[in-house]
Amino acid sequence: MAPSLSTEVCPSLTIGAPTMLASGILGISADVFARVAEAGAGAVVTKSVSREPRDGYQNPTVTGVRGGGWLNAVGLSNPGAGSMAGMLAAAAGGRRGAPVIVSLVGSAGPEFEQMAGLFEEECGGAVAAYELNLSCPHVARVGLEVGDDPALVREVVRATKGATGAPVIAKVGLGSARYMDTVEAALAAGADAITAINTVRAMSIDVAAMRPVLSNGIGGLSGPPIRPIAVRCVYEIALQHGAPVIGCGGVSCWEDAVEFMLAGASAVQVGSAVAGAGWVGVFSEINAGVRRYMEDNGFSGVREVVGLAVQRR
Repeated sequence: MAPSLSTEVCPSLTIGAPTMLASGILGISADVFARVAEAGAGAVVTKSVSREPRDGYQNPTVTGVRGGGWLNAVGLSNPGAGSMAGMLAAAAGGRRGAPVIVSLVGSAGPEFEQMAGLFEEECGGAVAAYELNLSCPHVARVGLEVGDDPALVREVVRATKGATGAPVIAKVGLGSARYMDTVEAALAAGADAITAINTVRAMSIDVAAMRPVLSNGIGGLSGPPIRPIAVRCVYEIALQHGAPVIGCGGVSCWEDAVEFMLAGASAVQVGSAVAGAGWVGVFSEINAGVRRYMEDNGFSGVREVVGLAVQRR
């Protein structure tokens, strides 16, 4: 019997494959969600939505990085929670395929509570989980400024948990050297899982123009350059807390996915590789590679791979 790709993201959420679409990539259309699911993703995470629509920054907002990877400062542009909830509600009746995880961003607990409550009321159970963006590195008053305040993290997680029975996942980043404080605060407040990590605060300067490339100046680095950092963070979270973790950062092939699993991730999110490939074939390629790896090593399922490197340290 072929090994199973099904994986338990957290005790109340199981998905059919260990690959997920990361937030911020293709994440604002129900039609795209369906196509991503057909391509093999076990779940799709929406673009981060705020209580009110956001226009984001002016171009240029994305640039490539020498040696691989991307630098972006989009500014959390999104249509707002109400528009996203309406879109998901309209699509829910005929939707098939991967579960949808809604990414929420805001600056205080009441915002997250209101948004989660709106999705619960409007979408009738179409939302499989909520991922809290506590780690956007380039927008003031949200993201990292929330994630770097453990008391605020606890408030946000508790408020969201109070508005929904669906799993709540905290997405952490590297705003400070003590990112584990964010993890500990989120778990203490009842977070069901942790996504690690978000993009890393960075910038690029045009040496000819003698000015920053991105309109915002500072952006977030993603792609292969940050993968070893993300693997380290997943490993540390699994080692210190044994909590469910979703790996995110530079996953572009099956070896990357397996590395995250060995470090303790029960699933991985794929973002930059989708943008770089121009579409979503990467999900089926990674899934096939993970299955072959399990077959070659005598594993019957993903659960047997998760955290082996932690156990064998």
